[in-house]
Amino acid sequence: RHRAQVGCLKCFLSCSKVGDPRPGQPYKGGNFCAFLPDNREGQKTAVLLKKAFEQGLTFQIKSFNGEERVTWGLIPHKTSWDGGKARNGYPDAQYLREVCTVL
Repeated sequence: RHRAQVGCLKCFLSCSKVGDPRPGQPYKGGNFCAFLPDNREGQKTAVLLKKAFEQGLTFQIKSFNGEERVTWGLIPHKTSWDGGKARNGYPDAQYLREVCTVL
């Protein structure tokens, strides 16, 4: 069994801001969970991801079928503990290196 750090956020209904698809329009939130290994590299990555979140870089608003929704931003996140790279999960030997490069 793998030890993991799990980060979960719940985004509520809100209004978009300048730079979003339709500024001032309401958008739907969602539940978002991401996984990191519970080791030194995972902990370093968690600190960087926290900074990115505080700077508003973790999520973006996209339009789907005429409705604005919160989605993951450009920073890659592992949303599953398994399934491999193709399913945003582990194993993915390059993930921590790749996400730190983006951050």
